[in-house]
Amino acid sequence: MAPEMAEVDALIRRRLSSQVALINQISHYIVSAGGKRIRPTLVLLFSQALGFHGPERFELAATVEFIHTATLLHDDVVDESELRRGRDTANARFGNAASVLVGDFLYSRAFQMMVSVNRMRVLEVLADATNVIAEGEVLQLMNMHDPDLAVDDYLRVIRFKTAKLFEASARLGALLADAPAEIEAACADYGRALGTAFQLIDDLLDYEGATTALGKNVGDDLREGKPTLPLLAAMARGTPAQRDLVRAAIVNGEIERLPEVIAIVRETGALDATRAVARGEIERARQCLTVLPDSAHHEALLYLCAQSIERSA
Repeated sequence: MAPEMAEVDALIRRRLSSQVALINQISHYIVSAGGKRIRPTLVLLFSQALGFHGPERFELAATVEFIHTATLLHDDVVDESELRRGRDTANARFGNAASVLVGDFLYSRAFQMMVSVNRMRVLEVLADATNVIAEGEVLQLMNMHDPDLAVDDYLRVIRFKTAKLFEASARLGALLADAPAEIEAACADYGRALGTAFQLIDDLLDYEGATTALGKNVGDDLREGKPTLPLLAAMARGTPAQRDLVRAAIVNGEIERLPEVIAIVRETGALDATRAVARGEIERARQCLTVLPDSAHHEALLYLCAQSIERSA
């Protein structure tokens, strides 16, 4: 996919152009940091797996990356994050106000780009996705510092906040190829399952990874009081004393207790439990791919499943 992604990156650079210097500076700062580019990759892989090779695939691949980047800018402000992809967040470098406003610019530019494709269904899918993502952000905010959060409610946040854009990206590839409704639904289901697994592994790595590998500060989730599955599983499996310690850490955002929390998460098998849930989502994603014809793009989508589970960053 390297030549395809090079085309998307070139388009991203062109579409970032603004007459306002600060917008150019911040936009290029965050986009040039790189990232996995999974969402645009899904647009490209599904469209070509289903036989569509037109230039619109690049426009929509860049569009979903702009939407994703806008959410990162806003997330980092809300979470008061200081490190992303191994360097200062945009809000740490340029301030909260500038980051929020440039995030708004990226959202609006994304809508200009999706209009250019001139397909009402594309507008419907992406408008719905951005609305659901916003709902997910608010749900997550409501759940902060709540150690009694139900696992189903935690998974609901993931499906809104993260998996929805994966789902939309996969669906867009099918839409471009004018795939039948049942194939479009299977593509969307793949994206939703992959996105859910991806976030589960992200949450796991906050207690298993290292700052240098992750490109963000280990323990950020605990500092923000996020009751993610590793913590919920640790409380369900631990002793009363372990449960009380983790509860207090969530309620108070006690980052200084991170070493103790990590020890409990590991001792109780919560990391393995979290990875098992992610593997279940990946198996669901694999099953969705049976609707696709055999091709290199089909194989790449299978590979993406395996890579999402085994990654360390």
